[in-house]
Amino acid sequence: MAADPRVSDLLAEFPIVDGHNDLPWALREQVRYDLDQRDIAGDQSAYLHTDLPRLRAGGVGAQFWSVYVRSDYQGDHAVSATLEQIDVVRQLIARYPGELRLALTADDMEAARAAGVIASLMGAEGGHSIDNSLATLRALHQLGVRYLTLTHNDSLAWADSATDEPRAGGLSAFGEEVVREMNRLGMLVDLSHVAADTMRDALRVSRAPVIFSHSSSRAVCGHPRNIPDDVLAQLPANGGVAMATFVPKFVHPEVGAWVLRADENMRAHGFHHLDTTPAGMRAQRAFQETHPMPEATSATVADHLDHMREVAGIDHLGLGGDYDGTAFTPTDLADVASYPNLIGELLDRKWSTADLAKLTWQNAVRTLRAAEDVARAEQAVRGPSNATIEQLDG
Repeated sequence: MAADPRVSDLLAEFPIVDGHNDLPWALREQVRYDLDQRDIAGDQSAYLHTDLPRLRAGGVGAQFWSVYVRSDYQGDHAVSATLEQIDVVRQLIARYPGELRLALTADDMEAARAAGVIASLMGAEGGHSIDNSLATLRALHQLGVRYLTLTHNDSLAWADSATDEPRAGGLSAFGEEVVREMNRLGMLVDLSHVAADTMRDALRVSRAPVIFSHSSSRAVCGHPRNIPDDVLAQLPANGGVAMATFVPKFVHPEVGAWVLRADENMRAHGFHHLDTTPAGMRAQRAFQETHPMPEATSATVADHLDHMREVAGIDHLGLGGDYDGTAFTPTDLADVASYPNLIGELLDRKWSTADLAKLTWQNAVRTLRAAEDVARAEQAVRGPSNATIEQLDG
């Protein structure tokens, strides 16, 4: 298919800021960080959704690399594994200096765009990565982590997940202190994966804009990982951004039940259901061949964005594909080269160039800049919190 000049012109000026890519975890799972085995300077489509040529083809100008570790990693093990994830992102940036540049601020993002390189930011996925320690949270920020997803798939003592039984009733007192300390640091509070009550509590407590790094609309697809309309409606007052994800089970109502069967198949074959090793992916593909998945497309994702724009407004939308963090993708959003297909779909739906510039680049940069402004104000009036979960939650 010939490139659509409307799309290429737009992305040349306002490239994609993607909120969530799990390449670091895929590199850990597949080759234990042996970057010679997965040299992303060349085509890695046999193994990965992501490599540098496809990022370029997709018009990606800034990427939040997820420094995720599974939520069954606990305590010091979770912290050390998160450090290893941060390390591999920094290895990638050092290995490909003509393509990737570390970005810690909104100004860094703009400078990378001006230089024609991909701004590389980091987000930690799940509060288990800080092991109930605000000092560890600060250390992650010093190492370059610019958002923390408050939970992953499992609830914590201080924050409830969307996909587990509640333990804290939203955020506990310590969970609220985590949010306040993130505000003071300038680390974005990421509400993907968290329960709706956790979203509401975080919006009540946070003085800085929040993000949803990879979540879509619950009204369009009723998966608990998605954002309810009452929460979306709070984003204008908060200033935050909801970055729509492409994961089929979160965007297509019929895919969820299919994925449950696929997960059962993975466990029956001795794999964790989130396994992305070559052997795990072969098991997934074999299941898909004999049990075809209901088809999600860029139009499916665009339906979410249309609804989210109606509820939250165009100033509060972004994109978070979750590439290399999902076994399955929409048919025409197969990898990081595919963003132009979604932009073309939105153009066909009469989204304006100004609206699309906000979706792709401007909203995410503005949100990080606003969090930096809040941090400067907070640091002027208070120092680091040394509160413990024992002190605040008993």
